[in-house]
Amino acid sequence: MVKVGLTGGIGAGKSEVSRLLASYGAVIVDADKIAREVVEPGTPGLAAVVAEFGDGVLTPDGSLDRPKLGGIVFSDPEKLKALNAIVHPLVGARSAELEASAGPDAVVVHDVPLLTENGLAPLYDLVVVVDAAVGTQLDRLVRLRGMAEDEAKSRMAAQATREQRLAVADLVIDNDGPLEALEPQVRAAWERLRSA
Repeated sequence: MVKVGLTGGIGAGKSEVSRLLASYGAVIVDADKIAREVVEPGTPGLAAVVAEFGDGVLTPDGSLDRPKLGGIVFSDPEKLKALNAIVHPLVGARSAELEASAGPDAVVVHDVPLLTENGLAPLYDLVVVVDAAVGTQLDRLVRLRGMAEDEAKSRMAAQATREQRLAVADLVIDNDGPLEALEPQVRAAWERLRSA
């Protein structure tokens, strides 16, 4: 089994790289998806988030109001740290379960947005960073995701810098250009991961 950490800043295109790797046969362990699962209604994770941040982070149906919580934590590093202390151990435990169920010859790609920020690079055989210029990231967040520019900048500022991510990379996929330029790079990365 080859354990790969896949990361990139918000708006860099990591999700598209993850989708392509899955289409080639990688087993994807998506930390964002798991992070949503561990705070679904009725979970201990949601109960812990409510205990920390109050009932105001719930929607009327009792699920997590993610935009409201995001507005709280992305503007306050201490509150973000408190949220991460709740969610990260739950995500780690579920990720380990998924990895354990993959076959011995699998290429297991852990899609981890905060890999750099949380010092997780040593956990993987290889770290793949999806890289895009800060201006490209901002444009994608505003134009494609409909974020206000201030919110996009705040979310980007809450993450590691581009330089910090590149410093932990074993392999860099440049996603500053059009989608057509991405696929050949991801295919080449896949060949390298399969032979690792």
